[in-house]
Amino acid sequence: MTQVLSALLIWAAGFALNVKLANGPAHDTAATRTAIPVIFGITILLMWELLVRGLGVPTVILPPPSLIAETFAANLGTLWQDFTQTILKGALSGYLIGILAAFGTALLVDRYDFLKRGLLPIGNFMAALPIVGTAPILVMWFGFGWQSKAAVVVLMVYFPMLVNTVAGLQDTTAMQRDLMHTYAATWWQSMVKLRLPAALPFIFNGLKISTTLALIGAIVAEFFGSPTQGLGFRISTSIGALDLGMVWAAILVSALAGTAFYGLMTALERRMTFWHASHRK
Repeated sequence: MTQVLSALLIWAAGFALNVKLANGPAHDTAATRTAIPVIFGITILLMWELLVRGLGVPTVILPPPSLIAETFAANLGTLWQDFTQTILKGALSGYLIGILAAFGTALLVDRYDFLKRGLLPIGNFMAALPIVGTAPILVMWFGFGWQSKAAVVVLMVYFPMLVNTVAGLQDTTAMQRDLMHTYAATWWQSMVKLRLPAALPFIFNGLKISTTLALIGAIVAEFFGSPTQGLGFRISTSIGALDLGMVWAAILVSALAGTAFYGLMTALERRMTFWHASHRK
C-alpha cells in the first residue's frame, strides 16, 4: 500500500510540475519543451515500478522497468545483432527501395495522366491488404533472410509514399503554373523549380509515415520466418519462453530505433522546409 501511495504522490508532483512549466514565463523555450515530456516519462516509469511491485504483479504479466533495464544491459550483444538484422538490413533497405521506387513512380504518374487513373486505385487496394496475410507469402518467395523482410517493407511504404508525393506535386496553383509557362519552362524545369519544392511538405509526410510502417513490417515479417536473430524473432521466442523481460527489451530497442528514425526525418524536414507556414512563428 505504501508503494501505491508513493506512486500517486509522484504522479501528483509530476503533474503539478508540468502544469507550472507549461504555464510559466519560459513555456515556449526549447528547454521547457524538452523538460515536459522528460518529466512525464520519468513519472510514468516510477509509477510503473512502484505499482507493479506494490500490487505484486507477476513478471510474466508485466515486468517492472528495473527488470527490463537489467535484461537490456545483460543482453546488449544479442540485441545489437537483432537490431542489425531487423532495422539496418530489413527495415532500412526496404525503406530506401520503397520510397525511391514510389518517388520515381510519382513522377511518371504526374507526367502521364492515364497512370494516375489506372495505378492509384490499385495502390489503394494494395495498401488495404493485411500485412499478416502478405508477409508469409513474401517470406516464402524471398526466403528467411533479411531480403523477405525488406520486400514486406517495400510493399508497406510504397503506396503511402506514392500517394503523398502525387498529392504534393499537384499542390501548386494555376497562377504559379501559368507563370512558369510564360517563362517557356519545360516540364522538367517546372518540376525542379516549382513543383518539387512545393511538394516537399507532402513528401516528408510520406517519409515520416513510412518510418513507422517500415519497422512494423520488418518485425511482423520475422514472426513468419527468420534466422536465429532479429527483433521479431526475439519477441516471438521470448514470449514462448515466458521471458517477458527480454520481450520488453526488444520492444524498447524497436521504440528507440523508431523514435530516432522519425526524429531524423523531422529534423531534415525542418531544415529543408523552413519556408513553409507550419515552421514559421
